[in-house]
Amino acid sequence: MEVFIIKEDPNTDPHFTSISPSCASQRFARYSSATVPKVENEPVLEFKPGSAERKAVIETLRQMKANTEEIPCIINGEEIFTGNTRYQVSPYDHSRKIAQFHLADEALIKKAIKNSMDVRAEWEKTPFEYRASILLKAADLISTIYRSKILASTMLGQAKNIQQAEIDAACELIDFFRFNVKYAKEIYQSQPDHAVTKHTLNKLAYRGLEGFVAAISPFNFTAIGANLCTAPALMGNVVLWKPSDTAMLSNYFVYKILQECGLPDGVINFLPADGPTFGDTIVKSSDLAAVNFTGSVPTFKRLWRQVAENLDVYKNFPRLVGECGGKNYHFVHQSANIDNVINGTIRSAFEYGGQKCSACSRMYVPDSKWEEVKSKLLQKCNEVKVGPADEFTTFVSAVIDDKAFDRIKGYVDHAKSSPNLEIIHGGSYDNSTGYFIEPTVVVTKDPHDKIIKEEIFGPVLTIYVYPDNKSQETLKLVNDSTPFALTGAIYGHDIKFLKEAMDALRDSAGNFYINDKSTGSVIGQQPFGGSRLSGTNDKAGMNTYLLKWVSPQSIKESLVPLNNIKYPSNEA
Repeated sequence: MEVFIIKEDPNTDPHFTSISPSCASQRFARYSSATVPKVENEPVLEFKPGSAERKAVIETLRQMKANTEEIPCIINGEEIFTGNTRYQVSPYDHSRKIAQFHLADEALIKKAIKNSMDVRAEWEKTPFEYRASILLKAADLISTIYRSKILASTMLGQAKNIQQAEIDAACELIDFFRFNVKYAKEIYQSQPDHAVTKHTLNKLAYRGLEGFVAAISPFNFTAIGANLCTAPALMGNVVLWKPSDTAMLSNYFVYKILQECGLPDGVINFLPADGPTFGDTIVKSSDLAAVNFTGSVPTFKRLWRQVAENLDVYKNFPRLVGECGGKNYHFVHQSANIDNVINGTIRSAFEYGGQKCSACSRMYVPDSKWEEVKSKLLQKCNEVKVGPADEFTTFVSAVIDDKAFDRIKGYVDHAKSSPNLEIIHGGSYDNSTGYFIEPTVVVTKDPHDKIIKEEIFGPVLTIYVYPDNKSQETLKLVNDSTPFALTGAIYGHDIKFLKEAMDALRDSAGNFYINDKSTGSVIGQQPFGGSRLSGTNDKAGMNTYLLKWVSPQSIKESLVPLNNIKYPSNEA
């Protein structure tokens, strides 16, 4: 951006003087003139038998299985081994301890907050080029030399098969880092329409938030953990990152890669901690600037209430960003391609054991198509292999832990005992070796049964068969019967139906799909997030998401002195 100095101009208002370009000052320079490479989505590797990438993952898995990683708290670069530890186990073989992590207590969390505030000013003033370079370098390293390490830790620790690990821990994580740099640059270069007038210079300064950001990340996506902590940091904020107990190993490796790429000490403090202890401590700090959360509705509600109760404590109104899951649907019209419906539904409902926030857990099928849907669905379900995540032929592995197993088992048992429900596939479970739940398909006569209304977060798909002539009423049922609004899909080729369905379901999903499954959003293509109890719909994966982590300041510099209090209208 050019900067200007005063130059006399007799043709202007006599109260003012005009300006001309000069490079004499840097005070109004833009945040960055860095050139950001063109960003493309990271290619998804196939891991075919005999491929180099498959051999690398197999060898890395072998090495990780032979080791239990000890994971400390990390504050200002200092590794702190508190002695209060828990283990992360492999969900599909819960006798295997893959990590032992040390928990932060209230005093240590407060120490991390103080450290964050100590380094905040210096980090916020750090040039964007440097902040961006950390993420770009990390993306390159994960794309190459650390890919197998991140994938293997996600497979072992979170029970993702190789395909699910690849699209998450490699591709989506890399995309977050690269696209966020692009989006940040776009934000910094967005300046007032009239940045230069005859008499003034005008600028927007995108400051980091005044305080710290608490990032609380989930187990189900390594990429989400990486994004929750690095997106605010990229915009000049300091962050306390509490990773999930059941994603600790992969998240720790991400953090160590960031350190290797030049992340300064204290900018992101890594804090394994008991959830309530962490939450109760951060909400009492006057320096809390924001909470960046992905997890359950009850936990997010608890944090929201605690923030509300402490409003008089804070220097600013804390920003709350949350994504909380959903009760996602596939709605099938009689004009749909049934083979497409079946393949998309099985992938959406059962990939990663139904533990994606966007997974389909309810489907509505017209009665004229039910027999065809049922026959083809059961045929395809029989092709789904359940097994250890590190076996490359596995389609579905174990659910994440004993609590998830017990919760999902409860819904399966409900289906077995209810007269309104019929299990047409699956229904078995076994936690003797791992937390295995067989992919289960339930048909309900009651469209208001809890199994089709409540979030299960497991491999359970419930189907309601509706009369063909009741499609409008059923669309209303889809929209109204759950408190969530994350993802949804409609299948059909009748143009009139598609328009009616899009209108009827407008508020039912933050990510809406037509003739495609409800999962699989891609950074730079389908920004992700939902409303109602699904979250605050801030759409991770686009530039507006990064605006949550800045506090813009409008700056006006007057280039001429004001020589009179009167306006022309005041003249006699």
